[in-house]
Amino acid sequence: MVTLPPGEPGTPSLEPHRVTRVAVSFGSHAARYDRTRPAYPAALVERIVAAAGPGILDVGCGTGTASRQFQAAGCRVLGVEPDARMADFARRGGLTVEESTFETWDPADRTFDAVIAATAWHWVDPLAGAAKAARVLRPGGLLAPFWHVFQLPQEISAAFTTAYTRVAPDSPFRLQPAGSTLEMYQALFDKAADSICAAGAFDTPAQWRYDWEHTYTRAEWLDQIPTHGPLNDLPPGDLAEVLDAVGEAIDNLGGAFRLPYSTIAVTARRNSSPAPA
Repeated sequence: MVTLPPGEPGTPSLEPHRVTRVAVSFGSHAARYDRTRPAYPAALVERIVAAAGPGILDVGCGTGTASRQFQAAGCRVLGVEPDARMADFARRGGLTVEESTFETWDPADRTFDAVIAATAWHWVDPLAGAAKAARVLRPGGLLAPFWHVFQLPQEISAAFTTAYTRVAPDSPFRLQPAGSTLEMYQALFDKAADSICAAGAFDTPAQWRYDWEHTYTRAEWLDQIPTHGPLNDLPPGDLAEVLDAVGEAIDNLGGAFRLPYSTIAVTARRNSSPAPA
């Protein structure tokens, strides 16, 4: 299942930040989003803190899943989030959040040890985002956007695709292909790295990868489905049809399934070059 609008065939859109309606739609399911979306590998959090320091700016912090993980690791975290509903949920969880898109956000001369973005950097203009990160990072600070990538079992993917295509034939979303999702998303990671290089203020980007898995019950996966981009705006009846089809596929697999994840970070250290104007 893919939450990005379509780009070239076989690749995720490289300009999803232009689809602003989708970028600020997730707040309609804020509590469900926070409840069902997975956290990030502890080893990734620890590595970012060890490499950069405790002052964290979380871009597109959403309900605060990653922010809370960094806060628990002893960090001072500031979130920036354009969706007021998501920002409000994060604040109720004890986080400090400023409502704004990252591109227009006013840092007020504050600097940070690390700028992170947890499954959110694709909603930021990659060139403007990298330039903004360079301005707010201290020399030697770390820019580290990261994403979860997963490959659904073929039976579940096929059931979702068939049902979703039936209820939303004119949807702008491109559904999960039969090939490797990780290979498909590599274009997104490459675009992020190229934009970081273009900012002229970072060392050569690197990729960090963490593989893990989670076993979902039927109820757990159906609870998460409405938080994915293609499902946000479906009428209740259409959503129910998709959930029924996917639920039947999970039932046929025994009522649960194992979902392998790769969490990929594109990281780059701020060098001593002057910040972009």
